[in-house]
Amino acid sequence: MSAILGTYARRPVSFSHGKGCYLYSTQNEKFIDFVSGIAVNSLGHCHDHLVETIKKQSEKLWHVSNAFEIPEQERLAQRLVDHTFADHVIFMNSGAEATEASIKIARKYFYEKGQPQKNRIITFQGAFHGRTLASLFAANNSEHVKGFGPKVEGFDQVPFGDHEALKKAINENTAAIMVESILGEGGIRVIPDQCLKGLRKLCDEHDLLLILDEVQCGIGRSGKFFAFEWAEISPDIVPIAKGIGGGFPIGACLVNEKAGSGMKPGTHGSTFGGNPLAMSVGNAVLDIILEKGFLENVVSVGHYFEQQLLKLKEKYPSVLEEVRGKGLLRGIKVKVNNVDFLNQLFENKMLAVKAGDNVVRLLPPLIIENKEIDEGVSIIEKVCEKLK
Repeated sequence: MSAILGTYARRPVSFSHGKGCYLYSTQNEKFIDFVSGIAVNSLGHCHDHLVETIKKQSEKLWHVSNAFEIPEQERLAQRLVDHTFADHVIFMNSGAEATEASIKIARKYFYEKGQPQKNRIITFQGAFHGRTLASLFAANNSEHVKGFGPKVEGFDQVPFGDHEALKKAINENTAAIMVESILGEGGIRVIPDQCLKGLRKLCDEHDLLLILDEVQCGIGRSGKFFAFEWAEISPDIVPIAKGIGGGFPIGACLVNEKAGSGMKPGTHGSTFGGNPLAMSVGNAVLDIILEKGFLENVVSVGHYFEQQLLKLKEKYPSVLEEVRGKGLLRGIKVKVNNVDFLNQLFENKMLAVKAGDNVVRLLPPLIIENKEIDEGVSIIEKVCEKLK
């Protein structure tokens, strides 16, 4: 019996090392990785620049308290501000923590404005915002919240895509609307640009804050630094994590001047958040992602990936129902059980992960090239051929 508490149904494989888009098991098997730690290993495994950065920083300084100035943290925050909508950044260690900070910031903003009654946040069915109590009940997935009552109050959920229900849910107690720009766990559902524009307009009309969760879809995965940039809008609060650390645990919350105005010393904190080792890695990730042409290549390879998947959909209509996503955040809705499909991919040495709505989620590293896309698509086709 394992000493690890059984909160995960783990596959019977462990990995000894990885490089680029590949993982190598302790049994010397080579797998092509279309999970990337669930959109975490944005630059693949053991990227030379990240490895060298960690080595250098580990010999200088790992951790100091946020009671002191941390130059590496200041640099990463400034670079995020320079390349996004944000005016300020606060660092944590995970996406769930970043979501929690977003909720606190929104509530605190209206409290400091003398409107403490504006403390509820509208969320959407099918969302996923993390595993803390507040983030669980924000998404309110019946399976995820089972046994964790009483319910954490402060959230009003509406059906995804139901514009009338959204408008009706807004009242004098509404502080913010929170949604993923692309729903990840919920089935790789892209919010159309016009809908994101509509959310921004709705928030402006009703004096609400717009929180766009980019924990999974941000940091280049869609082909833009943030997925909402395709809609050419500016949110007020954006939680991030996953890809910004390239495999090292980093979370952050980006805010504009308005939304962040209520947060003063003592209103939020994190023991480990923003430590020098993590910040050095975050800066190294930005070194690569912000290089000229990097995001354009994500768009190009992502488009190629989409075209190959669409060809398979046409060839195997009894197996594949829909191709979803943007950039290198892709999903295929299958007509067979998605777990069965994933098991077959695994048997053929390809790693992928499930999502809601019977979707197979495909999240290759952002450094992937067309030839490796071809390798993955070839395996998907082999599975389709078997399951048709």
